[in-house]
Amino acid sequence: MAMPDWRQLASLINFCAAYYTTQLVRCAAFSFVLIGLVMLLRKMLFSRRTFIRGLLWSSFLLIPFLGKLKLFYENKAVVVITGRITHGTMTCLWADRIYMAGILIAAVCIFGKRLRLRKSAAGMEKVFLDNMQVRITDMNVTPFTVGLFAPKIVIPKVMLESYSREELRSVIQHERTHIRLGHLWFGLAWDVLRCLLWVNPFLTVCQKQFRADMEDICDRVCIQGSGRTAHEYGMVLLKTLKLLRSGTEGTPPAVTYAGEREFKDMKRRMGEIAGFRPYKKRMCAGMAAVIFLMIASMLLAVHTHSYARCNESRDIMVGNYDGEPKIISYDTEALSRMISYDDRYVYVERQAFEDFLEENNAEGEVWIVFGGFYKLPGLTGIAESCTYENNSEDEVVRIPYESITDDWYFGLLKML
Repeated sequence: MAMPDWRQLASLINFCAAYYTTQLVRCAAFSFVLIGLVMLLRKMLFSRRTFIRGLLWSSFLLIPFLGKLKLFYENKAVVVITGRITHGTMTCLWADRIYMAGILIAAVCIFGKRLRLRKSAAGMEKVFLDNMQVRITDMNVTPFTVGLFAPKIVIPKVMLESYSREELRSVIQHERTHIRLGHLWFGLAWDVLRCLLWVNPFLTVCQKQFRADMEDICDRVCIQGSGRTAHEYGMVLLKTLKLLRSGTEGTPPAVTYAGEREFKDMKRRMGEIAGFRPYKKRMCAGMAAVIFLMIASMLLAVHTHSYARCNESRDIMVGNYDGEPKIISYDTEALSRMISYDDRYVYVERQAFEDFLEENNAEGEVWIVFGGFYKLPGLTGIAESCTYENNSEDEVVRIPYESITDDWYFGLLKML
């Protein structure tokens, strides 16, 4: 297997930039539509349906898979709307580099903040509460949880000193519920989406609503699971509100897991808690199952109507080199009447091909490019090639070629 050189690596990087930018720009376009729809449904139809509001956000799981839909090439209306953008991302290398740089900058900002918070939590004082280790901070913050594989619950020291054991148990139970329901992973997925689709600012703007819905779900599950009344649970929240307001002047309230930067968010939660009614677990589980099946069905439909990771190409192209490379023809239909191939040889009908070359005034070295694969239409992957030499008298010239199948570049492109 040939070792890569810097030119091939540069070509691979440029290809990947064009390939992924093309898909992500399309995904971003879908995200504009979907986030508008979700916000509308939250406000108009499901303003009092906490669990449904939360489940609506799961529809964004579809977004990263929409970039290779065939409708971008087969639907005339979509082609008209998105054609220029697709052409730009496939041909303008500077645009691709800007988009990739945007992803890198967004990732540094978003995940840098996560890492700093995790590092800060690692150096905090540790105490045992409710049979688990929690971290204590001197900052005037609302409780939050950091980490994915080993989550750490952080509560402020002022809360530890002011709350009763039962009140602290409610606080810790709330954070444990976030962990149990997978909200930390949902938050990670949302941040990844914000990085990849950074051109859609509404993903960041609506992050507050996304996290607020996670909080509301967590509150309802905690109330019903704890055996305490909604009033008792709300009083703990009210005490937190008063406690944090009495903190040091000028110290901003910290960002909890739910992203509550303002006290009005806590007031909103108290309003939700005041209207709490017991829910039926089986109904919620059934509703979640239906949503899951719907998303799974849509993912299957998207997969069925999308281009594969690697698509076999049957195209044939003929060119020549006479001082500089020149394409003679890429009319596959016409060329396939003269040229065919298998895994080892290219077969050329000599007389018909010689007449074709003469008609096109082809001189110098003649080469044939064929087969291989493509990632997306208009974005070629890699193809086989051979050189034609007209020194044979056979009716059908058999030309051996060395397959690219074992080439590192070929293998890597197929995996991407």
